[in-house]
Amino acid sequence: FLYLSHYSVHTPLQAPEPLVKKYSKKLKKDDSQISPVYAAMIETVDHSIGQIVRKIDQLNLKSNTVIIFFSDNGGLSSVTRNRPLRLGKTYLYEGGIRVPLIIKWPGKTTPGSISDIPVMGADLYPTIIEMVGEATQPGQNLDGNSLVSILLGKDGWNRQELFWYYPHYPPVTRQPGAAVRSGDFKLIKQYDPPRVELYNLAEDIGERFDLAMKIPEKVLNLENKLENWLNEKGFILHKLNPDYDPEWRVKSPLPNEPWNKVFDK
Repeated sequence: FLYLSHYSVHTPLQAPEPLVKKYSKKLKKDDSQISPVYAAMIETVDHSIGQIVRKIDQLNLKSNTVIIFFSDNGGLSSVTRNRPLRLGKTYLYEGGIRVPLIIKWPGKTTPGSISDIPVMGADLYPTIIEMVGEATQPGQNLDGNSLVSILLGKDGWNRQELFWYYPHYPPVTRQPGAAVRSGDFKLIKQYDPPRVELYNLAEDIGERFDLAMKIPEKVLNLENKLENWLNEKGFILHKLNPDYDPEWRVKSPLPNEPWNKVFDK
């Protein structure tokens, strides 16, 4: 296994000028996106991945090399549109957490096959461990589940919920929170200011219609699942900041200053 983490696409936005010009022309005819520089950066990533795949072929390693292509978050909403998903990076809405995952496992996966089962980045570690024939450590508390049964088209996948815990104040959103998806329903619990939102992703992938007031029993059920998960995993949970300034949003100070209502540890 070779782990490669691309810096692109990331700020600062910068790309070869010929590619920027290429996408500037495209944007004049198609307004579905925003930044020609961002688009050019994506093409440079594609080109880089292509070089790696070709080198694997040249070294005759194609048959025993697993390729996993994955992003850790959605695109930055100020420079790209994640439509039909809502918003983007650092948000707990789908635009911030829903990304494609591509896995090529020669001799195991069926080329061109697609699965719509929701999974997450934490699943990759136990997946790789099983792929190479190893076992996780006894008593190891894993956040994810192995995807091998899904990749092989077998039964056995039984996870019912996905969870996210993000008690931070990122510069873009300045909004700490947590979320849980159970079936088609997704609950987002914002910590500052306190708010709970509920969406039915099967009917509302863009998370436009908050159902929290209409289905309070579902809110209570998912809040309980979220709190149980946080407690069971043994996280070092956030806590209230005694120096919190309720006027911080008006004053708009720099991130990570004492105006944070919650500490992330």
